[in-house]
Amino acid sequence: MKKTIVRKGVQIGAAVLLFAAGWFCGNVTQPNAEAQLDDIKKSIMQKATDQGGTIGTAAKLGTTINDIQTHLDALQENVDTLNSIKSMIGG
Repeated sequence: MKKTIVRKGVQIGAAVLLFAAGWFCGNVTQPNAEAQLDDIKKSIMQKATDQGGTIGTAAKLGTTINDIQTHLDALQENVDTLNSIKSMIGG
């Protein structure tokens, strides 16, 4: 009776260990899909823009807002750099 309980415990432990090892290896080697989303999102927005009408106008607005945000982020980085230089100079 005791051998049966131990044997079942070892089998369950081995199954859990095997699952955990597979999950860990898959999690470590799996590339992040987020990097691929930018290209897909751009192609979808381009197709929607080409479609015209209300959907095309909304897609153009979304693309424009996204471009403005990208440029504002770059400008903010430049302002931060200039402020750090200004503080180093003592101004």
